[in-house]
Amino acid sequence: MSDQVEIISVDATNVDELGFFCYKSKPKSAGYQHKLNWLKQRFPEGLRLEILYEGNRSVGYVEYIPGEYAWRAVKAEGYMLIHCLWVVGRGKGKGYGSRLLDKCVESARKAHMRGVAMVSSSRVWVTGSKLFLKNGFEIVDRAPPTFELVVRRFDDGPLPAFPNNWDQRLRRYGSGLSVVYSDQCPYMPDAVKGVLEAAQEKDMKARPVKLESSYQVQDSAPSAYGIFSVVYDGQLVSYHYLGKKEKTRLFELVDAGGTPDAGSS
Repeated sequence: MSDQVEIISVDATNVDELGFFCYKSKPKSAGYQHKLNWLKQRFPEGLRLEILYEGNRSVGYVEYIPGEYAWRAVKAEGYMLIHCLWVVGRGKGKGYGSRLLDKCVESARKAHMRGVAMVSSSRVWVTGSKLFLKNGFEIVDRAPPTFELVVRRFDDGPLPAFPNNWDQRLRRYGSGLSVVYSDQCPYMPDAVKGVLEAAQEKDMKARPVKLESSYQVQDSAPSAYGIFSVVYDGQLVSYHYLGKKEKTRLFELVDAGGTPDAGSS
């Protein structure tokens, strides 16, 4: 097998054939199909998906979109906003993350954007800021619990920013347990199902809340990550997929009247 490295752009003409990297082993699952349909609606908005191949094996990817259409709780008009950047397995430690970032920066320059931005975190599920800082990005804003907005700007124009009304956003979901999600990530159906089933085992009422548009995510998401949040009585208790042990701990703390750490893993 050749070890040639190349980055292939995925668009409406080849997404059915190439997929979108995540959940590639489960193309018939609800999450995969929801994400596939979501992508096909986003391509006309300028969404770009680049998959990095080492030989015939995909080992990383980056997904990005003009900030006006970003599915993150951030205002980034005029910037390219990265949704996800991921390098896995044997692809790690070879500079592939930087190569994917370079591809995004190149696309943003060609589109005459003001720069590139991403929501990062020092904890789980979201790429940390280290990779970005060594590639010319800077931290320009922060949001609870541990989110950082990293930006590589091309000019001195206005910077992207997080909203500052997190408490108000959380109160919108009222009392009890709400699971807020969207189709941007193919893992969401399993993530939502897991929390709802765990709540049912505890005889706790829980409701799923689906965000159907980038506007809803930017305007109403209770965390900067935007496309998945677990909210309990006006508190953010998680922004990421929960494993079995995490769900057990979450509901033990809720039963005890505590507030789980939204960034714990």
